[in-house]
Amino acid sequence: MLTKFETKSNRVKGLSFHTKRPWILASLHSGVIQLWDYRMGTLIDRFDEHDGPVRGVHFHMSQPLFVSGGDDYKIKVWNYKLHRCLFTLLGHLDYIRTVQFHHEHPWIVSASDDQTIRIWNWQSRTCISVLTGHNHYVMCASFHPKEELVVSASLDQTIRVWDIGSLRKKTASPADDILRLSQMNTDLFGGVDAVVKYVLEGHDRGVNWAAFHPTLPLIVSGADDRQVKLWRMNETKAWEVDTLRGHMNNVSCVMFHTKQDIIVSNSEDKSIRVWDVTKRTGLQTFRREHDRFWILAVHPEMNVLAAGHDSGMIVFKLERERPAFAVSGDSLFYAKDRFLRYYDFSTRKEAQVIPIRRPGSTSLNQSPRTLSYSPTENAVLICSDVDGGSYELYVIPKDSIGRGDSLQEAKKGLGSSAIFVARNRFAVLDKGNNQVLIKNLKNEVVKKSGLPLPTDAVFYAGTGNLLCRSEDRVVIFDLQQRLVLGDLQTPFVKYVVWSNDMESVALLSKHTIVITNKKLVQQCTLHETIRVKSGAWDENGVFIYSTLNHIKYCLPNGDSGIIRTLEVPIYITKVSGNTIFFLDRDGKSKTVVIDATEYIFKLSLFRKRYDQVMSMIRNSQLCGEAMIAYLQQKGFPEVALHFVKDEKTRFNLALESGNIQIAVASATEIDDKDHWYRLGVEALRQGNAGIVEFAYQRTKNLERLSFLYLINGNLEKLKKMLKIAEVKNDIMGQFHNALYLGDIRERVKILENAGHLPLAYITASVHGLQDVAERLAAELGDDVPPLPKGKEPSLLMPPTPVTCGGDWPLLRVMKGIFDGGLDSNGRGPVDEEEGEDGDWGEDLDVVDVDVLQNGDVTAILEDGEMAGENDEEGGWDLEDLELPPEAETPRVSANSRSSVFVAPTPGMPVSQIWIQGSSLAADHAAAGNFETAMRLLSRQLGIRNFAPLKSMFLDLHAGSYSYLRAFSSAPVVSLAIERGWSESASPNVRCPPALVFNFSQLDERLKAGYKATTAGKFTEALRLFLNILHTIPLVVVESRREVDEVKELIIIAKEYVLGLQMELKRREMKDNPVRQQELAAYFTHCNLQLPHLRLALQNAMITCYKAKNLATAANFARRLLETNPTNENQAKTARQVLQAAERNMTDVAELNYDFRNPFVTCGATYVPIYRGQKDISCPYCTVRFVPSQEGQLCTVCDLAVVGADASGLLCSPSQIR
Repeated sequence: MLTKFETKSNRVKGLSFHTKRPWILASLHSGVIQLWDYRMGTLIDRFDEHDGPVRGVHFHMSQPLFVSGGDDYKIKVWNYKLHRCLFTLLGHLDYIRTVQFHHEHPWIVSASDDQTIRIWNWQSRTCISVLTGHNHYVMCASFHPKEELVVSASLDQTIRVWDIGSLRKKTASPADDILRLSQMNTDLFGGVDAVVKYVLEGHDRGVNWAAFHPTLPLIVSGADDRQVKLWRMNETKAWEVDTLRGHMNNVSCVMFHTKQDIIVSNSEDKSIRVWDVTKRTGLQTFRREHDRFWILAVHPEMNVLAAGHDSGMIVFKLERERPAFAVSGDSLFYAKDRFLRYYDFSTRKEAQVIPIRRPGSTSLNQSPRTLSYSPTENAVLICSDVDGGSYELYVIPKDSIGRGDSLQEAKKGLGSSAIFVARNRFAVLDKGNNQVLIKNLKNEVVKKSGLPLPTDAVFYAGTGNLLCRSEDRVVIFDLQQRLVLGDLQTPFVKYVVWSNDMESVALLSKHTIVITNKKLVQQCTLHETIRVKSGAWDENGVFIYSTLNHIKYCLPNGDSGIIRTLEVPIYITKVSGNTIFFLDRDGKSKTVVIDATEYIFKLSLFRKRYDQVMSMIRNSQLCGEAMIAYLQQKGFPEVALHFVKDEKTRFNLALESGNIQIAVASATEIDDKDHWYRLGVEALRQGNAGIVEFAYQRTKNLERLSFLYLINGNLEKLKKMLKIAEVKNDIMGQFHNALYLGDIRERVKILENAGHLPLAYITASVHGLQDVAERLAAELGDDVPPLPKGKEPSLLMPPTPVTCGGDWPLLRVMKGIFDGGLDSNGRGPVDEEEGEDGDWGEDLDVVDVDVLQNGDVTAILEDGEMAGENDEEGGWDLEDLELPPEAETPRVSANSRSSVFVAPTPGMPVSQIWIQGSSLAADHAAAGNFETAMRLLSRQLGIRNFAPLKSMFLDLHAGSYSYLRAFSSAPVVSLAIERGWSESASPNVRCPPALVFNFSQLDERLKAGYKATTAGKFTEALRLFLNILHTIPLVVVESRREVDEVKELIIIAKEYVLGLQMELKRREMKDNPVRQQELAAYFTHCNLQLPHLRLALQNAMITCYKAKNLATAANFARRLLETNPTNENQAKTARQVLQAAERNMTDVAELNYDFRNPFVTCGATYVPIYRGQKDISCPYCTVRFVPSQEGQLCTVCDLAVVGADASGLLCSPSQIR
């Protein structure tokens, strides 16, 4: 029994499931009716108008109604949307035991202790029939789900089946008086509208419950004689079929299961029992400690039941509905209906593989629980709970997919969980001894291994590793070395989902998702209130998971969100692009298309891929309060600005991101004092005086405006402010402005006009305006104030501002990533489709497809050779340079003229200072110390061939010195040129040497390489990209960001070098069309810029088409169209090739090329190395090779030895600090 939900309450006497929503009604002995959401586990509503216990309750099939009947003799009809009782039906004279809506007609049937059954019309709110005949309490009554029948059970030890067929006619409203009269008679004396069809006698005590089978002519009943009886009926009679014994006390309720051939009964003996209808035997018993059971409810559509007992109720399932499945690449294997089935994600076809034997055991929950698949051996392990946990091993015959009829004997064994840990080995958990047994495909134990913690289940964790689960911990255990590779405390883990690259794993518990890396180092944790059901990783590293009612996503940083709502739970098997593949509870494989924009956008922000962010802002419909709040919270208000139309929000975001221009525009639209004030504050912070002035003018904030003019030294406008204050008769404003201007006469005038004559007199006297002072003294007469003695007055004048007028000088900053468009990858974009008519091979002349016959493909093709490129020479022309011998100054012996002059001891040469503290090869080469430079490059990058670097070493050395000629007779003076030198630097501190190669030159070469590739000048392009690869080891940059850019440049260059080498090799092979096609195909898997990828795809498509490999050509055409080519010719050709290929989807020659299987191309042999195959890489350019190339010189960079040990590129002092 799988308990899904449990409540604690008063005794539950009535239960009813809602047909569509996850709701259940429980009526209590206390008179309260509760409405629960059993999926969320929350109480939605409670209704308490009944007086005394409510024994019956039932939801309507389609209306928002339910009916209840209680010990207060009342039947109440409620509307749960309006949260109230609509009306009460009165008529019964004793307790009402059960109530039920009819599935079609507007009828309610009720059973009562007054020994009658009543049928009511809830629309006219009248009783339309009274069924009399029982001579004791009627314990239950219910309608047949399809026919016009009612079954009732009574304490008179009988079950009655009533025919109510004639009631239908009666519900039509009576048209004339005669009909109405006959109806009155019927109401008074009882009518013939409901007749007893059968009386079933057989129980020795009162019958508590009787119920119809949903489809078959069967009835089940339970009584106080502790027996459950099964009855059968036909048109004329009904008879007892069998008796099910086992309950120890009165059977209170019994029902048929809607989906399975079982009967469920419960009793006052505190147990629920499950019986097999066909074998009529007990399957299982569930007991409670102290609570008697009173009522059962079966969901009409889902596999869920409920039972009410003395202290609440439980909602439960009898069996798990989750299908066991395993995903391998593009295949899904799952168990359904006693068959192992197979589903192909790419074709979306499913097939039956082999029958799996189901045990003839008598208990439930025997279906497969887990499934593990070994793709190389085509073997399947199926675990179930049979015999307390066992497994079955099937090896699928190669030809049986699609037939599914060959029954084979499985290899079996005991073990609570079993999984494949290698190609032909599987691990079986032996719980008793806490060990795993490693077995081979013959089911023989090969090895035993003890486990590091008490384990109750094991999961796959990569080849040779197990993920062991205990109650609150998981560990990853290496079976070979018997080591614990990772350990993590988690809630009880139910499912484990690995990402495609096996780098991340999601551990799913009931309400928690923990995401960790492959060593179980926790990355983030999510908590869900609703149960988590399943999940899968998409190709971007986002975990998509389902709960009972949502599909959601979880980003690597722990941010999560809802993708869509679900009607019913699903089990996600794979996520591909924006399609989710899933299994439903019936074991059908289905798909659902989702909108991934929101989480891809957040992921791009998290990974700082701002070019994607910009293109998504331009092209998609992202908006909404939640998205804006998210961007603000993550510190990207400038991005949020792109979404928002509401001016107030725009204004706030603009202020937050310091974008004054947008803030001004929004403030002008809003035109509200508070917004102007805030704009003024922000503009003042940025020193944008013009906008501050504008904002103060809009708010008429004259004091602030005057002060602004003062600090900006704008005296003209200050004078205007003085006049404005005069006009407004603002005396204080006038005085302030006069004070700011330092205008003494004006101040005296203002004080005099305001009646402050003593102050005016003092001001005039102190500032030496004698004529005004005398005039004021005459006016004051005897009240002339005395001036303080012995004090020296000083002039009160505002200081001159540092910058007069204008805005503050601003620092130059780089344009924000979101202020302008972005390049394709941070450096010069490829000139889109420019010069495409270069040497990329010829076009394909496709005749109108409709005219052609199916096989007549030859008409499409024109014979033509690819134009070669013999006019360019390749390779490095390296000769030894004949350098003049170094000028030697003759050494004077120290003792020849020692008495006169002693030469000072020579200091350390600059070249030695340069190499002393540096691990950068470029510094050593510039100092002329080539040997140590070569040693460093060998150690850091595994470089052994220095021939291509020779000229660069010489250039570096020559470029780091300048030579001065003093006199013709004196030797040449060499001067070291240093990088980062400044006049303020100390003369005694030496800077590192100046270098002739820098990063910006490489950028220029990259653009030139792109241009040459677009124009089809492959030899030239190859020379440029090789030159980049040869220069990078001798480039020095300053910041960590530039180090990352250099590493990125290596990847770009090596992809192009490899691709161009393959393309040039292809052009040399005139007589091997198969190899030509393979090389063209591999070229399309190099990581090229989009325009070049399109050209490579077009090239491969044409090559394969000419060789009549139509299926492969169609694949390239499809990929070409997916890039949305801007050149119409490309798109047209691709569409025509697709049309032609669809008529005859075959390949003439078999190529060593599988586009479905991810691969990299070997740099020497140009063959694909598929994922999972062993390979070896160049320590410098990272190109992969087949293992046989170990120890050879890398054919791509021509510098390093394949497979050599190397510490990694060192190109910046910031890496050493």
